[in-house]
Amino acid sequence: MKEYYIPTGSSETELIEKRSRFIGQVKQVETEEEARALIEEIRKRYHDARHHCWCYLIQDGPVRYSDDGEPQGTAGQPMLNVFQREGIVNVVCVVTRYFGGILLGAGGLVRAYTQSAKDALDAAGVSVVRRWVEILLPCTYAQFERVKLETEQMGGVVIDTDYGADIALTVLLPEERAEDYLAHILDFSAGTVEGMVCGERLQAVPIREPVTKGASIAQ
Repeated sequence: MKEYYIPTGSSETELIEKRSRFIGQVKQVETEEEARALIEEIRKRYHDARHHCWCYLIQDGPVRYSDDGEPQGTAGQPMLNVFQREGIVNVVCVVTRYFGGILLGAGGLVRAYTQSAKDALDAAGVSVVRRWVEILLPCTYAQFERVKLETEQMGGVVIDTDYGADIALTVLLPEERAEDYLAHILDFSAGTVEGMVCGERLQAVPIREPVTKGASIAQ
């Protein structure tokens, strides 16, 4: 199957632009109904805000956006572009705006809504969904750091570490790299580290950690 990317978690960030307050929220969803439900929930939570602009993209499903009263093309589409450029799907993003009394102009609105969506995505993190081969890999404590490094360099992810007399790592490798990985680990360890394939799984694995910025102030 082809891999795809989703938000790792949910997030809420804040951006201030010329006294207007932009609250950006991102959440991973599976259906259009879930996306719509979050939009309505945020409308109710921030019922006194002037605008709730949003977009969502569902894997092999609908792609929608709304400017919610902002000038056409200044909010929903720029927000959507953030996720399309990153290849993110199964995501809903809502940016709530409290007007600060100063008009931003079309360019200012596009920049603010784009930045708010990007900040919210960065705070949520990104995961890749694909088919992985699960491998059990015993090694010594002396070999541990090198094995982790070699695993990461070949696109693998360590998902569990069992500490005992020796160490047993459970790692996930992209299915097309698993055979080369096993041969490489055996080679670099001079035959002392031999992995065992335990099976395959379809799983979301984080590839970009969440970035917490708190409130972001734009000039």
